[in-house]
Amino acid sequence: MPKKSMKKAREEWTKSVEGTKERQKDFVTTSSVPIARLYTPDDLKDFDYIDKLGFPGEYPFTRGVQPTMHRGRLWTMRQFAGFGTAEETNARFKYLLGHGETGLSTAFDYPTLYGRDSDDPLAEGEFGKCGVAISSLKDMEILFGGIPMKDVSTSMTINGPAAVVWGFYLAAAERQGAELGQLNGTIQNDILKEYIAQKSWIFPPEPSMRLIVDTFEFGTRKVPKWNTISISGYHIREAGSTAVQELAFTLGDGLAYVDAAMERGLVLDEFAPRLSFFFNAHNDLFEEIAKYRAARRIWAKEMKRRGAKKPRSMWLRFHTQTAGCSLTAQQPENNIVRTTIQALAAVMGGTQSLHTNSMDEALALPSEKAVKIALRTQQVIAHESGVVNTIDPLAGSYFVEYMTDFMEEKTYEYFGKVEALGGVLRAIEKGFFQQEIANAAYRYQKEIDSGKRIVVGVNDFTEEEHMDIPILKMDPEGEKRQMRRLADLRKDRDRAKYESALSKLEKAAGGSENLMPFIIEAVKSHATLGETCNVLRAVYGEYDEPPIY
Repeated sequence: MPKKSMKKAREEWTKSVEGTKERQKDFVTTSSVPIARLYTPDDLKDFDYIDKLGFPGEYPFTRGVQPTMHRGRLWTMRQFAGFGTAEETNARFKYLLGHGETGLSTAFDYPTLYGRDSDDPLAEGEFGKCGVAISSLKDMEILFGGIPMKDVSTSMTINGPAAVVWGFYLAAAERQGAELGQLNGTIQNDILKEYIAQKSWIFPPEPSMRLIVDTFEFGTRKVPKWNTISISGYHIREAGSTAVQELAFTLGDGLAYVDAAMERGLVLDEFAPRLSFFFNAHNDLFEEIAKYRAARRIWAKEMKRRGAKKPRSMWLRFHTQTAGCSLTAQQPENNIVRTTIQALAAVMGGTQSLHTNSMDEALALPSEKAVKIALRTQQVIAHESGVVNTIDPLAGSYFVEYMTDFMEEKTYEYFGKVEALGGVLRAIEKGFFQQEIANAAYRYQKEIDSGKRIVVGVNDFTEEEHMDIPILKMDPEGEKRQMRRLADLRKDRDRAKYESALSKLEKAAGGSENLMPFIIEAVKSHATLGETCNVLRAVYGEYDEPPIY
């Protein structure tokens, strides 16, 4: 008997199940991508294993950038931490390291993110609320007091003033006795996504891009183990984007940075290996896994097209954080389950580093108990789940391969739209990214409000409950202590040395020299974050976002 074709067999099966009841008319992903009842080889167009997948550690890196992935080394467990004063966050860092964390990740408060000192009138009411307040080299030294900076990998989520905060870190490490070549970590330093999504910018796009390329150049020459950028889709997704938009806009930003560095004259194979990425992990397990796999393949192709010769220059290495926007204040213990699913997606998608959100983050900064559960979630996945025992375990799934191809195809469609608008900077000016994200966020919220999309404990399975979650409280004396420290620093520093350093920085900012040496000299002279950024504000001005209707 002749063998049936896949197409014929599928047609017969589809006919045989006609009229079979399903729970709802349409099924979609978290991003509202329609999902078919079944996927077969016919859904994979021209699927070629070598071309689409290859092997782990080999181009196009769909299956991972390392040949052994998590069989060789687990991801870095890097819990995001920061609140109040440097002393309080230092204690939290030590708590996390003591419970098995393998890397530090630093959250800064909003005055710091905007390049303002804690005693700036514009900072009033915001001290230490969503991260740690860092206004000076002294603060940075306290933040890492008793923590060997040459031995610990540190990530810092800072963008507009990233070059200055990195200068604090480098100077503090040298004071500990470390050499710059020993330091390992990441500065986020991704200003394009600030204009697109998070909105904590300082300077206009062009001088901001100059500062970022300066960090690439300085890092390549002086701090070779440091990732001088973490190109971030996380905040794009948190603002309401779809998975495809997160992928397309993030990779588009990354390519804009690469092109800017190459225009400066930097050699691609020298700076590209230190580029890193930061993605969100949302609720839809398969959509997220496909996103990470597609990201590696697209990045490898684009870097090769730009002339990369070294395999490492084509690697897309990424940190993942579970989705803060998915957490609910209602029935907060449910957030442990959401975070576990999201963390599984990140691990099965091949992440190099992971932060798991705490169950209480929709209510307040996380308590020690909540943060320990979040860390234990990663440890259970690593040591008990078995998902790390083989590489890219869902490869070959018709659904996952279809979704991976879909992500790639739609990303390139967005690349075409951005190119037609004149590139990333021009698309930002025209509000393209902002409008796309706003539309996606509006649609998602409408689905929740109408009950079309269920959020457990929010619009279904609800109950009256007594909230029994311990809320973190900051040291009420911390802000006063910070103000005294700043006042003492300004009184005791060598005024002539400080003024000379800032004068040199101002002159260099008006020219074309790399600014990192001048920034480091300024922070070593005990110029504060706000004072250093104000020098650059005087030269470059501040960015005002055009209104978008």
